[in-house]
Amino acid sequence: MSIDIARPWARTPSATALEAGGFLTLTNKAREIDRLTAATSPVAGKIAICGIKIAGPTMTMRPIERGLGLPPDTVITMKPRGYHLYFEDLKAPLAKGDKVPVTLTFEKAGTRHVELIVEAEGPIGNETLMEGYSG
Repeated sequence: MSIDIARPWARTPSATALEAGGFLTLTNKAREIDRLTAATSPVAGKIAICGIKIAGPTMTMRPIERGLGLPPDTVITMKPRGYHLYFEDLKAPLAKGDKVPVTLTFEKAGTRHVELIVEAEGPIGNETLMEGYSG
């Protein structure tokens, strides 16, 4: 496989939330650019590929409409307050230890199935992201 996927996990803001963030590390081992173009799961009405930009006191989350670009020989870590999968319209709140099935679609590498392990709910941390490439 040309795309390696490591440490898939998820977090919700609270035990009753019907939204969640999904995180993982993607490594493009191919010699050409690829792109994560979509994600789906039976537990959510929609999953958006999003990025967060922090400028001073302002934090803005926005969908990455064309998907997340993955240059060759590049590692991109999707993590809180950065690139992430945004689960909307969850069918039920997620609980710590749940396994969330997700199908990732790549422009060239095709589809990959992963399970995200839900960690404890809570704040997402103080890191500032938007590292990597979204081109």
